[in-house]
Amino acid sequence: MTPPTATTTIISQRNQEDLLLSKILHGNWDESVHQSSFISKLYQKGRVSQSSTVNDYLDNWKEENPENETEADRAQRASAYKAVANSFYDLATDFYEYAWGTSFHFCRFRPREPFQQAIARHEHYLAASMGVQSHHCVLDIGSGVGGPAREIGHFTGAYVTGLNNNDYQIARAKRYALNFGLDHKSDFVKGDFMNMPFDDNSFDACYAIEATVHASPLEGVYGEAYRVLKPGGVFGCYEWLLTENYDPTNPDHLRVVRGLEVGNGIAKMVTIEECHRALEAVGFNIEKAQNMGATDDEIEWYYPLEGDIRKANTFWDYLTVLRATTVGRAVTTYMVQALEAVGLAAPGSSKVSTVLQLGADSVLEGARMGIFTPMYLFVARKPNA
Repeated sequence: MTPPTATTTIISQRNQEDLLLSKILHGNWDESVHQSSFISKLYQKGRVSQSSTVNDYLDNWKEENPENETEADRAQRASAYKAVANSFYDLATDFYEYAWGTSFHFCRFRPREPFQQAIARHEHYLAASMGVQSHHCVLDIGSGVGGPAREIGHFTGAYVTGLNNNDYQIARAKRYALNFGLDHKSDFVKGDFMNMPFDDNSFDACYAIEATVHASPLEGVYGEAYRVLKPGGVFGCYEWLLTENYDPTNPDHLRVVRGLEVGNGIAKMVTIEECHRALEAVGFNIEKAQNMGATDDEIEWYYPLEGDIRKANTFWDYLTVLRATTVGRAVTTYMVQALEAVGLAAPGSSKVSTVLQLGADSVLEGARMGIFTPMYLFVARKPNA
């Protein structure tokens, strides 16, 4: 098994600038940064760059009221999808790891099932639904800090290549892979998933877990997935989508969708119908499609955000739920505000926490309304030549 290599041999000026800015923001990524605590990471952020990154990110939403946005405003934000997502994860990664772990996604839960076990099972289910085998070369589209890539690599034995546009996350993913003994079975590559740096017909399978929502339009990233897959290759995904219950004329629905976008680095949320059209437009055959968030599970997928601590099963589950719940998120924001006030967190850190709190609140409200799912599962196949 020879894993595909990135075709880009010359580092673009833009990539060099991204790398420099990211190192300035995150403290140059020495060993102490990788191993430091959440509070230490906030302290080590670049004082000027953190504040400017937050302000630049929020400038993507010029109108506070979504009803006042023009099509030109939305089109401009969509065209800047890469910068929107990159800035968001520069700001959010440390908060996500602190509150949730290294797999940045939701999952279903079973009674008496520990949180991290449920997260892993969710990843296993995707790999099993796709039929990933040990001899496969697999692409993780939007790989974050590599949590799912490591778990799916352990579970299947496949070689997993992570594609990510965020330098800080790539550095952390590579460090984790080394620590867990998976550096010889994985790689993490910088690249835009709307213009993937791989040859045609390179991978046996590819997947995305709550990542391709950052693309605009979906045809762009789905088309690239189609291109880099071998004939007969499979694409599996948990997608963030608006359900059939979403009403674009309902002001409350618009408000929640705006919160989902601002609070999660999303240029534009789309519907299940639009997702299907995009897959079919680029040539995929859809083999499986199911809203995994619309179930009669005894424990709802969003229970950590609700804060029902009775459903937690281990000491670490309690900590996760306490941090994720509305009260816990507020406590984190107040803590960060206090740290920022005394100079122990870079300026702008509390704004980041407030943005993420908006994102989580909107996820919870959208889920209760039934207008949003973060886990629309599809498995699609590229036809054999």
